Amino acid sequence: MNDEQSRSRFTLARSARFASVDDNGDPHLVPIVFALVGDTIYFVIDFKPKKTTAGLKRLANIRNHPRVAVLVDHYDDDWNQLWWARADGRAAILDEIDPDALAALADRYPQYRQAPPGPMVAITVERWTGWAAVG
Repeated sequence: MNDEQSRSRFTLARSARFASVDDNGDPHLVPIVFALVGDTIYFVIDFKPKKTTAGLKRLANIRNHPRVAVLVDHYDDDWNQLWWARADGRAAILDEIDPDALAALADRYPQYRQAPPGPMVAITVERWTGWAAVG
């Protein structure tokens, strides 16, 4: 798939896997829900039970190593329907919630209309890649 096809398929996904790396170079992978605004991916740390929001490994990884990847994919028993799309970029923890990004998240996920989010992450996409079994 070319860049535009990868980006287009990326927007179809309801969830993604966010990949970062720690100080030892070990990968860290977690599921996220997201909104794509232009070529920036936004996600927030919500208030579902976690050890401690401020100490999450993904946030520490972003602070120390902002290069990240986000992957979405589609599986089907008909392997002609398989595809994946990946966004590589630089992540930043925002000092304040971006209201347009929060609105985009709330449009996709009604849960964000009620629960105040925790820290917001913005990923500036530098490269789109993808693959599809057919077309």
